Amino acid sequence: MKRYAILILALCSAWSASTAQTPQMRRSEFVTFDTRRDALAGDRSKTQRYFAVEPASEGSVEAGELYAQSFDIPASWNDYNTYLHLENVGSAYTLAINGRTVAEVEDDRTPADFLISPWLQQGSNTLSVILRPSRHPELQEGIPMPQRPRFDGSYVFAQRKLHVYDFKAAIVPDSTEKYGIFRMDVIAANDFNYDETIAIGYDIYSPEGKLIDYGVREMTLAGRSRDTLHVKADIYGAYTHKWGGNRGEAPLYPVMLYVKRNGMIYEYIPFKAGFGVSELENGRIVRFGKPIDIVRQRYNAAADRTTTAREIAAMKKQGVNTLIPDFPQPEWFYDECDRAGIYVIDRANINAPHNAGDRSVGGTPSNDPALLDEYIGRIDAMYFRVNNHPCVIGFMLGGESGNGYNMYKAYEHLKSLEERRPVIYENSFGEWNSDM
Repeated sequence: MKRYAILILALCSAWSASTAQTPQMRRSEFVTFDTRRDALAGDRSKTQRYFAVEPASEGSVEAGELYAQSFDIPASWNDYNTYLHLENVGSAYTLAINGRTVAEVEDDRTPADFLISPWLQQGSNTLSVILRPSRHPELQEGIPMPQRPRFDGSYVFAQRKLHVYDFKAAIVPDSTEKYGIFRMDVIAANDFNYDETIAIGYDIYSPEGKLIDYGVREMTLAGRSRDTLHVKADIYGAYTHKWGGNRGEAPLYPVMLYVKRNGMIYEYIPFKAGFGVSELENGRIVRFGKPIDIVRQRYNAAADRTTTAREIAAMKKQGVNTLIPDFPQPEWFYDECDRAGIYVIDRANINAPHNAGDRSVGGTPSNDPALLDEYIGRIDAMYFRVNNHPCVIGFMLGGESGNGYNMYKAYEHLKSLEERRPVIYENSFGEWNSDM
């Protein structure tokens, strides 16, 4: 414990702060692969700049329980951004690197990503997580704990500073409803201090594995800047591969996104797209112009992926076509729902039933303006991770949490991000901040 003495003092001083600037990121959840073969297989074991994070308990400290892990950062990572992904922490927490506070996190149910490069040093580093009492326990009353072990699914990985920062992709019907259109917006980032040219490539394949379209586009980015590359491709025959059709079909189009520099590919990002889009018409969710008769089930991921896939298949066989989790789930949960052809209405980790009917300012958490940033942060943490998944047909602002200023702003904010899929809040009590 002695080697953590200075670290603990730094963390305890951070605990007294009421708010903190955080490097928490809002983007699609992905890791990059070094080779196409590993990307297709989803095999991270050979990726050079990736390792699992499994902090071990170091005992109790004044602010809570300390978990820590040491790791080395080689000099070859200098031209890379290093990210930390944390899942299943199980408590509000203080995150620190080398004794310096990185972030204060209240939403422990939602997987979180952090840019940690500014806190790292060449050579040995120490990651520390203090599990502490939440400052806002009222926001997740009655929300169950994930069934998986603490920190399961957590990792560190690095991307070159000239990279794909994020992307948004979908295959949607054309205006004549005769074929599909693949649309993808790729945000490229240059975190070097000088101009750089980036070449971004993509391949898209049919569900049978036939190459449909491919391309490589170059763009020059000024130092410390981002720009968006727009991709559009016609997908003929898409109507024979509807995702989520009348029988819950689930054909998926594999897409490989990659980055080239000096003729070499150094970053592969695989994902799958489904043909179809969910929209709201006359108060109902429709797909291909037909309302979805939703048969829903409240469900959170089981202790492992295999069990979860088996349970999803069983629920679908019983006639369930829509899952509503209590909080954002691990990335593989949505992958399994994509494969199974079962819909998901994702829900932010907000459940604040205390004084739900009190409409005075501050009478309920949902009508307390001091908590607005926390509400918006939880909405963003839900949305950006999963918006590319075809299984996600709508978003819920939260569970039983009353209504008021924060939920009004949360609705407006989410509608500004999402063009088509409905934003739902069952505790709106007939007010305007719910599409259904």
